[in-house]
Amino acid sequence: MIRMKKSTVLLVEDHPIFSKGLSLLIDTQPDFTVVGEARNGSEALSMLVEKKPDLAIVDLNLGDEDGLEIIHSMKIRFPKLAILVLSMYDERYYAERALKAGASGYVMKEEATNKVIDAIKTVISGKIWLSEAEKEHLQDSSDGKIQHTQDSNGNFKDLTNELSNRQLQVFSMIGKGYGTIEIATKLNLSTKTIDAHKEHIKQKLHCNSSQELRQLAIEWNTH
Repeated sequence: MIRMKKSTVLLVEDHPIFSKGLSLLIDTQPDFTVVGEARNGSEALSMLVEKKPDLAIVDLNLGDEDGLEIIHSMKIRFPKLAILVLSMYDERYYAERALKAGASGYVMKEEATNKVIDAIKTVISGKIWLSEAEKEHLQDSSDGKIQHTQDSNGNFKDLTNELSNRQLQVFSMIGKGYGTIEIATKLNLSTKTIDAHKEHIKQKLHCNSSQELRQLAIEWNTH
């Protein structure tokens, strides 16, 4: 009996418990095997050279590193590598950025395990994986149905196209009620850096005060 070669997977995730659970889930599948677990970008690039996996599953929240930039670097050095983002960040705001960076799919951590496995199978076969809701959103965007400026109905979502990936993280966390110290702790950055990001966000979104920025972020998160 001829045994089919398993597709190899590298995990790029800085939470060891989650990474281990995901590894166990993938290893129960007959067609896949995890060959490495990286905690940051440099470990990921080293393991890509050493292990030569077929697929990398990448979290966007990697401490003080930008997961999207890591994806971009990985894709430049390993253009044939399939990349799937598995993240807690809302796909409405990050999926398109992830695809532009070089990923072939985006799945949220809150999804059921069978959806995660389906996403892995889809991406590793060379296709794009997005939820039906995100496919519809991207179609609306390409059709011009989504406005990219603030309208009379308070449509804020696509104003964030002006923000860098890190600024979008900070903006999202402001809208969820986190203060500067909490954001700095979660992103492993200094409070001074977070304050600088806030000032740049205020400029890009034309906010005159921190209170106006906070209100805009809250409305954006609930849109």
